[in-house]
Amino acid sequence: MTTESEAGNAFSIFIHQMLEETSIDQMVENVSLFARRFNCSSISYGPQPHVQTVQRESRIKLPTLLTYPKEWQEHCFKSGYDRLAPGLRVSPFQSSPILWDQAYKDPNTTDRERRIFDEAKEFGLQTGVTIPLRGRLDDFPIMSFVQSETSGLSKFAVSWLTSAAFLFHDRVEGRVELKADVPSLTAREKECLTWVRQGKSSWAIGTILEISPHTVDFHIKHAKSKLGAENRRVAAMEAERLGLIKPKFWLL
Repeated sequence: MTTESEAGNAFSIFIHQMLEETSIDQMVENVSLFARRFNCSSISYGPQPHVQTVQRESRIKLPTLLTYPKEWQEHCFKSGYDRLAPGLRVSPFQSSPILWDQAYKDPNTTDRERRIFDEAKEFGLQTGVTIPLRGRLDDFPIMSFVQSETSGLSKFAVSWLTSAAFLFHDRVEGRVELKADVPSLTAREKECLTWVRQGKSSWAIGTILEISPHTVDFHIKHAKSKLGAENRRVAAMEAERLGLIKPKFWLL
């Protein structure tokens, strides 16, 4: 059993590995190796498929990464189960780690959810912890660490695994290929959206850029289409989020 001091030393090594690594596959290997310090033989990571947000339509998506037994993954696929966290639906408002043993005993857990937990045990997923994550993509990902035995997880183990999950998530987000999915805006479209973000009307933007309000609307319409935005304000906010225009009030 790993002591808290040993876990701290292992985490220091893990940090250095993650900061130097650029391959997501190797990141998975690194976090899996760290998790084995706490007898966790499997991990899962990814956005929750049942959480519906505006960003679910985003061009930028996190990968789903699993090291669960293939038999369990196939069983989940055939049964229509969420493969990330057996028997769990994690609320977007949940912030603290969820221990599977406690979730199983929770009176709010349904009979169906308990049955999925029981089935998972038949495939070697005995107990684990699921950690809600947050990030710039707003797709509410989670990460689970799972034991194939029933020894359980101590408080300090959960704490270290939570820290590892957040570091892993931060690194994976940073490796998501943004540029390939970000639409290309013309210089004029960027100018118009920049001023929209400042709260300017088409008439005011036209005056600033010395073009007609009709031309301003033309550029904004095309930018909206490229960004998949329903209105000019949303288009400007999305362009800012993607780094296509400068943050609001940068001109002041």
